[in-house]
Amino acid sequence: MPETRLSIQGLCRSFDGRRVVDDVSLEVAAGQVTCLLGPSGCGKSTTLRLIAGVERLDAGQIEMCGARVAAPGLHVEPENRQIGLMFQDFALFPHLSVADNVGFGLRGSRAERSARVEEMLGQVNMGRFAAQFPHELSGGEQQRVALARALAPRPAIMLMDEPFSGLDNRLRDEVRDQTLAVLKANGTAVLLVTHEPDEAMRMADEIALMRHGKIVQRGAPYNIYNTPVDKEAAAFFSDINVVSGVVEGALVETPFGGFLAPGHPDGTAVDIVIRPQHLRIDFDRRKGGPLATPSDGMPARARVKRARFMGRESLIEFEMEHDGSVLSATVPSVFLPEAGRVLWLSMRRDRCFLFPR
Repeated sequence: MPETRLSIQGLCRSFDGRRVVDDVSLEVAAGQVTCLLGPSGCGKSTTLRLIAGVERLDAGQIEMCGARVAAPGLHVEPENRQIGLMFQDFALFPHLSVADNVGFGLRGSRAERSARVEEMLGQVNMGRFAAQFPHELSGGEQQRVALARALAPRPAIMLMDEPFSGLDNRLRDEVRDQTLAVLKANGTAVLLVTHEPDEAMRMADEIALMRHGKIVQRGAPYNIYNTPVDKEAAAFFSDINVVSGVVEGALVETPFGGFLAPGHPDGTAVDIVIRPQHLRIDFDRRKGGPLATPSDGMPARARVKRARFMGRESLIEFEMEHDGSVLSATVPSVFLPEAGRVLWLSMRRDRCFLFPR
């Protein structure tokens, strides 16, 4: 088992009487990347600032490499916390060369510092830029230098706050992948703050989904995507369709057939959630659709409102015949039925989530 580098328990912080961080607990091991994911204002950056020592906690405790660094009445300053910091603005010193930026704050002899700078610039493929200054570099190059500088002192823990948001889409994936490779190679424990689900899915070993100051769900990317804790969690990772109903006899009747609702008492209003890529589309056969099946349920008629090609997939919006509600489906590649065409939709039972409304 990798050693636990960061452990926070019951972390709380309030501003002007409003609880911004509310009983947050998590652990990050050596070589592990954990993402604090959530919308703006959910408390994720404040959590990071508490861990960094920039903010003081109201309650709870923070341990790094087995040593307590923060608790009520205890506050170890940021420079004594064995952490590396990366932010979205890179924060490079404009008057220092790339090499001097990376070497800033390193201890040891001149030869040892120079060797470490050379090593880190080599890891991020920036060795040939050692004599240049930050303003001479692209955004992606500046980000690589910031990573090298943060890792040069060999921090046990790396804290990253939206570090890729300043990069254009063309560069972002490339720089993220290289950053992840370097962090893994160094065995650093990483806590990454982001509001982008795609970034969390791409980089994280574990995602901690935050909302209103609390962690509402934690897990591996696959698990948190495929077993969301509630409708809001499902919607944060992708577009969703919602079909509403009421439980009667542990069953919810819909135009798509019945859905089992074990554990929900009769009369409970529920939402059945399915992602657009999991709606099944079939053709109208002289007013007759496909047969109902246990896996797909009962097909329901729908009329195409519009269809758009999105590059990797086609997005089709449907108006349901039974109530006029709108559902969306996505299909790989090109599928552009004309507006007004009648098709049949089915909902894969194994891809549906049922939540109390």
